[in-house]
Formats: sequence, structure tokens, C-alpha cells
Amino acid sequence: VQLQASGGGSVQAGATLRLACAASGRRFSTKAMGWFRQAPGKEREFVASIDWSGSSTKYSDSVMGRFTISRDNARNTVDLQMESLTPEDTAIYYCAGTDYGSATSVQAAYDYWGQGTQVTVSS
Repeated sequence: VQLQASGGGSVQAGATLRLACAASGRRFSTKAMGWFRQAPGKEREFVASIDWSGSSTKYSDSVMGRFTISRDNARNTVDLQMESLTPEDTAIYYCAGTDYGSATSVQAAYDYWGQGTQVTVSS
């Protein structure tokens, strides 16, 4: 599976952005998908995950209630709707996929990674 993330940009605090991840390859619909991010000088961290069917999701505490992950298995896409953005959300955001079908925050479980898209939030 190859993953291509897009939708990043530079916005003001309080703004909304929607990231998109397009997957190519077989059996996308059997894989759980996730979003991770890496801020300057920090380790990559979990943001959100969605199971293969789209019925179960997980979020980090820092984005719970502000971000929403969704997927469209017919189009092989997974999106991350980000609302009420703050400067602390500034990072490179990565789309990832795992052969494990359940949503998971465990970074080591992910087998496939996209190239990342930059999100910059200014105050």
C-alpha cells in the first residue's frame, strides 16, 4: 500500500483544516489507518486511528473533540478534519496504515507510511 497525504498549510489559530490521505494498492479496506504528527524537535506522536470498517476510532487526548478521522473504502481515502487549531498543532502530519484491522495508537503496529504534509498554525 502506498499512501499520499495532502491538505496541509499555514493557518491562524482557531482555523480548520482537512487532511486527506489517498491509498493505492490492494486490500485498503481491510487495514486500520492512522494519523501521526511530528513537531520540530519532538518525537512522532499518535493523533488518530480508525478501524478497517470506519466504525471504531481512537484519538490522542490532545486532539479529542477537535479532530475527526474518517475513511471512504470505496475511494481508498482517509481524512482528518482538524478544528480549533492551535499553535501546538504545528507539525508534519503523516498518514499510516496497518495490516492489523483494529484502530490502534501503537506506532510500531503501522506497516505503511506516507510522506507527510506540513501544518503550521500561527497565533
